[in-house]
Amino acid sequence: MTSAPPSNDDHRDSAARLHLTVASVIEREGRFLMVEEQTRQGRRFNQPAGHLEPGESLLEGARRELLEETAWEAELVGLVGLGLYASPDNGITYCRTTFYGHPLRHHPDRLLDEGILAAHWLTLGEIRQLSAKLRSPLVLQALEHYLNGHRYSLDLLY
Repeated sequence: MTSAPPSNDDHRDSAARLHLTVASVIEREGRFLMVEEQTRQGRRFNQPAGHLEPGESLLEGARRELLEETAWEAELVGLVGLGLYASPDNGITYCRTTFYGHPLRHHPDRLLDEGILAAHWLTLGEIRQLSAKLRSPLVLQALEHYLNGHRYSLDLLY
């Protein structure tokens, strides 16, 4: 018995379940900027990350999310890579572009995005200890890629 090929509706449904996100690995003196957030699954930790807004470039989205979630501005100097994660909780596949950079300025009086409990500077060991509370496997994967030298020029973007 053969199955019918996927219909155009099947492809549209799959595309609707694909979300484009951006994230940033920001390092300062051996610590990494992380956000603690309240999610439907409880308290989770993540790099500053989120969805693109209409008309925004990947780099613009990463800078905006970083500021909104941590009150930090950073110089984003390169790419760590692209990752895919299919969430078992909601059936959505996330395509995540991760940047890396260096902190520039903190705005301590700025309110953080709704759902963000705090921004923390954590060591790799502290982040590994939180592995059961990471937002997705992409969080630690991006950090390990960064630490293993997977750093690429922003020239890859167009």
